[in-house]
Amino acid sequence: MTRATIVCIKWGTAFGPDYVNRLYSGVRRNLSRPVRFLCMTDRAEGLHPDIEILDLPSEPFRAQMDAALAVANRQGAMRKVSLFRSGAIPDLDGPVLGFDLDVVITGALDPILDLAPGTVAMRHDWTEKRKGRTTGHGSVFRYDPRHHGFLYDDLAADAYAEVEAARGSEQRYTSHKAMDRGVFTYIPDPWVVSFKYDCNPFPRNWIRPPRLPEDARVVCFHGRPKMSEAVDGYNASLIRRSKPCAWLRAHWIDAARDDLGPGWA
Repeated sequence: MTRATIVCIKWGTAFGPDYVNRLYSGVRRNLSRPVRFLCMTDRAEGLHPDIEILDLPSEPFRAQMDAALAVANRQGAMRKVSLFRSGAIPDLDGPVLGFDLDVVITGALDPILDLAPGTVAMRHDWTEKRKGRTTGHGSVFRYDPRHHGFLYDDLAADAYAEVEAARGSEQRYTSHKAMDRGVFTYIPDPWVVSFKYDCNPFPRNWIRPPRLPEDARVVCFHGRPKMSEAVDGYNASLIRRSKPCAWLRAHWIDAARDDLGPGWA
């Protein structure tokens, strides 16, 4: 059986190794095939030994990219493009399913991995969709660097212009580039949901605990609260408020601890 190739990227100290380990556990518990899990990082300490490490590269176009990001006020963004380089993942067999670290896996991932082969797949971004724009959301992304290397090559060729055109948004760059090539697919909305929009919307968040939609496979914690804040409840403002979340603790902490052992999750 062909292995599923799963990748994430971690740099700096915003997320600890527990986020990577719990993501690894969630992925392997929700795929029906063997998993090859890779983390591109500059800090590999504390990662589970089954996780394959990719060194976070210092790209030759980094200075141009950072200059354009500074104008767009998006410092630190667009590191994910290093994953798109053909050959970045050695001995690759098939497509790659990528995740940001601020997500929790709650259901079967095979349909996302197998969706529309040969395309770049992302969910429609919630805010962009509401505004009638086409941009995909970058927390979950399925691609194949052997076929979609243009996502790296185009940026490498003229980083400043590409970042400027994307207004500093990595997800806008990735999804629109793939759309321009005719190789983009939206992941169905019910499969990838937003904690703040789909699970804990205002004003329901004042009355009931967050709900987990029936067909959700990935829950994205973009913005606030993050997973660590939402587990026991969160109260930052009239809108950004949530009651303790039992299903988040069960999927993200308890199941990972049972799977990997308490020393890893």
